[in-house]
Amino acid sequence: MEATPLCTNANNLIPFIISLYFLVPSVHSFSPLLGIHPLDEKYFGPQVIKCKDGSKSFSRDRLNDNFCDCLDGTDEPGTSACPRGKFYCKNAGSTPNFIFSSRVNDQICDCCDGSDEYDSGINCPRTCVMGGNLEYRAGNYISRIDLKEPKKGLISEELLQKARGISSDDIHIILKCRENNIINELALILTRIEGDNHPTGGYPWLCSD
Repeated sequence: MEATPLCTNANNLIPFIISLYFLVPSVHSFSPLLGIHPLDEKYFGPQVIKCKDGSKSFSRDRLNDNFCDCLDGTDEPGTSACPRGKFYCKNAGSTPNFIFSSRVNDQICDCCDGSDEYDSGINCPRTCVMGGNLEYRAGNYISRIDLKEPKKGLISEELLQKARGISSDDIHIILKCRENNIINELALILTRIEGDNHPTGGYPWLCSD
């Protein structure tokens, strides 16, 4: 039996419809309010929104469309289009914070909930518990520190560079008693970096054996 023209046309449309499904830009699957502080959501509610610097206005469909309309980045908090934009990390379970929108989808996890890398193709570990991104950041430094350094108290320049990103206050917050060897090593490093003349065992937060 020959296929009727109607059936033939319908069969030809199926591959076309499927192809359209995959051509829909991925950005449409994300909320237009991405990267916006909850207290600012009302500000972005109207169909016409003003740039916060008062320079111009833009329609709501241009919010987070990956094109910078406002010089201050008001319209692009959730993309990296505006260099002055700020992305809001919700960081559930930890402390919310803002990062520069230029860091969004740059394949580096800045928010401890990983929300800044929603379309970069990488999976960020959720580190919003027990200190959140602070613990994750310090953990990265610690994991790169070679604890097999000579026992002469000499710290290599490379080792110092790796630890410069952590303050002694941060160490106080995140290090555990079971990590005595790491604590003692970092105490030596911080003594060198900060000019502190305390001996290694003189730090009040060091764990006792």
